[in-house]
Amino acid sequence: MSRRCELTGVGVMSGNNVSHSKRRTRRKFLPNLCNVTLASEALGQSFKLRITAAALRSVDHNGGLDPFLNKCRDENLSETALKIKKSLRKKQKEETATT
Repeated sequence: MSRRCELTGVGVMSGNNVSHSKRRTRRKFLPNLCNVTLASEALGQSFKLRITAAALRSVDHNGGLDPFLNKCRDENLSETALKIKKSLRKKQKEETATT
């Protein structure tokens, strides 16, 4: 399992540890990943995702998983999140077709 957020695509970054004498050694900045279960209101089911804490705040700010996925670009999403987004769009098209 890669260290990558499934919703935003944030991954491991590299940089330097800088000592007091300004010696530089390479290091990794790991994303703050959390295993969460998010519920889709339109689909009526829950999904387990591995996302960053910042992405979790963004999901809450946008009003839930459904509005967040509608706004999000497809390039950043994982395969799991793309499947959720595709089924969400399909459900929304069915609802608009019936009304």
